[in-house]
Order: sequence, then C-alpha cells, then structure tokens
Amino acid sequence: MTRRRAAVLAGLSVAAVTTGLGAWRVVSNQPRVPTETVHKARFARVVRAEGTLRAVQATPLTIPPDLEGSFKVSWVAEEGTRVKEGDVVFRFDPTDFENEVLDGRADQSTADLRIGKTRAEGEATTRNLERDAALAEREYENALTFQSKDAEIYSRFDIISSEIDAALAQKKKEHAESVKGTRSGLAKTELEILGIERHKADLKVDRAEKGLSSMEMRAPHAGVLKLERSWRGVPPRIGDNAWPGQKLAEIPNLDALEAEVFVLEADAGGVKSGQKITASVEGRPGTPLSGSVKTVDAVAKPRFRGVPVQYFSAILSLEHTDEATMKPGQRVQAVISVVDVPDALTVPRQAVVERDGKKLIYRKGAWGRFEPVEVTLGTAALGRVVVEQGLVDGDVFALLDPTRSTSRPTPTPGRGPAVAGAP
Repeated sequence: MTRRRAAVLAGLSVAAVTTGLGAWRVVSNQPRVPTETVHKARFARVVRAEGTLRAVQATPLTIPPDLEGSFKVSWVAEEGTRVKEGDVVFRFDPTDFENEVLDGRADQSTADLRIGKTRAEGEATTRNLERDAALAEREYENALTFQSKDAEIYSRFDIISSEIDAALAQKKKEHAESVKGTRSGLAKTELEILGIERHKADLKVDRAEKGLSSMEMRAPHAGVLKLERSWRGVPPRIGDNAWPGQKLAEIPNLDALEAEVFVLEADAGGVKSGQKITASVEGRPGTPLSGSVKTVDAVAKPRFRGVPVQYFSAILSLEHTDEATMKPGQRVQAVISVVDVPDALTVPRQAVVERDGKKLIYRKGAWGRFEPVEVTLGTAALGRVVVEQGLVDGDVFALLDPTRSTSRPTPTPGRGPAVAGAP
C-alpha cells in the first residue's frame, strides 16, 4: 500500500510539473507587448499665449463727430509721453478750413446781391403790373359807361361792337390781376430759394469756423499718451487725414491694467473665463503676475493682415499693477491653466482602443493575460488622457492593442492561443 501510494503521488507531481511547463511555454511564446503601470499623479494642461498690456479704463481722444470734412495731422506728441491736463497732443492743418471760410463768405455776398436784385426786380414788376391792372380797370369802367345799348339810336353793329369792347376790357382786367398775383408768387418763391442759398452759405461758414476752433486736441486729464493703431498697425503720423468720430489716441488710467493675449485656434480648446493665469511682462524678468481669464472671443480671427493663422483673443485680469514699471503696450507672455487635477490616472492616447462605440484599455491580469476593460475618459492633453473610471492605481495595461499583433504564438495541443504581455 505504501509503495503504491508513493507511486501515485509521484505520478501526480510529474503531471503538475508538465502542466506548469506547458503553461509557461504558452506564455513565453506570446508576442511582447509594451506595458505601463498607471499611478495617481498631478495632471495639468496649460496654454501659452502672448499679447500686450492695456488699461482697464482709458479716455479716448476722438475728433468730434459733429464736425465735417477731413483733418490733416500737422503735429502729434510722442507716444508714451506723460501729459498734463490741457496739454496739446494733436495739431491739424487749418488751410482747408480757412479756404472754406473764404468760400462761404463769398457765397454769402453772392447770395445777398442776388436777393437784392431779385427783390428790386420783383418790386418793379409788381408796380408795372399794378399800373396795367389799374389801366385795365379804367378801360373796363369806360366801356361799361359808354356802352352803346339804345337800339333806336345805335345800329345793331355798334351795339354788338360795344358789348365786345366791354367784354374785352373785363378780360384785360382779370388777366392783369391774375398776372399780378402770379408774378408776386414767383418773386416770393425766388426770394425763398435765394434765402436757402444764403442759409447754406451761413452753415458753410459756421462749419468751417467750428473746424478752425478744433485745430488742437488737448489732454482731458493727466496720464500717458497711447496712440491708436490702424488696421495696418500704424499710429497716426504727420500728413495723415483723420475724420469726424475717428479715435486717434487714448489716455489710460494706470491704476489698473489688464492684458490682451492671443491664443492659437488649435490650442484654445477648453480656454474659458475664470481660469487661473501666470503672466510675465517684457522688461520685468523673474517677476510673475497672477490673474485670471476675464473674457474669450467667441470667434477666431487672423491677428495679422495677410496671415491666415487664426487666433482667439482673451482678456486677462491681473491682480496687481505696478505703475512704476508697467505701461500699456508692453509685451506680455501668459500661461493659462486649463486643467489641473491633483490625483489623476492618465494613460497614453494610443493605449485607448475604440470598439463598437466603447472605449477599451487592455489590462494585464492573471498568467500575464490582457483583458479588455471599458473605461470612461476625462480631459486630455497632448499625448495623454485622464481615465475617470475603469482603472485603479497600480494596474498594468498594454500601450498597444495586443489583439492586432502581427506575430502569433505556436499553439500547444489541447489549448487555444493566449494573449500575454511582456513579463
């Protein structure tokens, strides 16, 4: 019995060893798949942008919109100059307005002469028409007084001729009165038209004199002068024409500054108001500024003319302003914190496999086999993505899809092929 029992036990041991060797052979014959162990760590995504400082509040310097005509710049103060209230910052060439004043006054004189001539001609015409009307009235009265009506005295021809003369005198009288009224109306209309021309000349003179009174633009309060750039990025220069309502410069309030930065369209995903930022001003190395995103444009647009690259403009609110070293227009480099998760599980993007609308990651299990695990993904950064559900700290996963490996293991009789990763 003892010998038989020992023989059975020895046979079982040999079978177990044989099975283990067979399993090890299956695992060792699998293709080597790169793996990684996932651990909780801080996950951050930042976006870099650049721009310039600008004042939160600034007083614009514009040409009054109620003026007319163009203003040619003859002198402009240097940008960045500290000005006091009442200091001249722009001067304009008065030549065009002086010529307009002379032309307007000439038009006034011409209109006055034409009004006087028309009035005199109208009065003379009216007197002549009144005389004609009076004469026609007397002729009509005479015709009625001396009309031949007695048939016993006058012939029928005389009676008819007398009636015709009376009717003709009446028509002459009516015509004279009608012409008198028409000519009076025409004279009045001509005077009204000339009055309009005189008023236009007055307006022309007033407009030119008002323009002459605006040949200097002065600072409304103390501050630093900042010139306005055109669409080509050029500030106002001597010889440029400006128009009513056009903004030429501004005087910012240096107590509070903000930054306008431009984010590449490809990097702007996830950038929104309220996110923390860190900025540095050119000329102040080693002095970071803290703040947050104030606003972000809804539509991307080119930053430079002729360059098709699109940018989103973002306004950054700064927590601190140093008037001694910070001025509007200085260049700013900003880092926007888009995502910051202190304990996140992240995997490379290529480790995520999509099948049947599901996101899968192959996790390494017992005997080195990979098993697909459905995962829920969160935010992503360049090259990595956060796994919110499906993996835990310490899991080992495949960096590539192990089911798509081109090398296949040699199957062991009685067993199917197993997928395994690198030991």
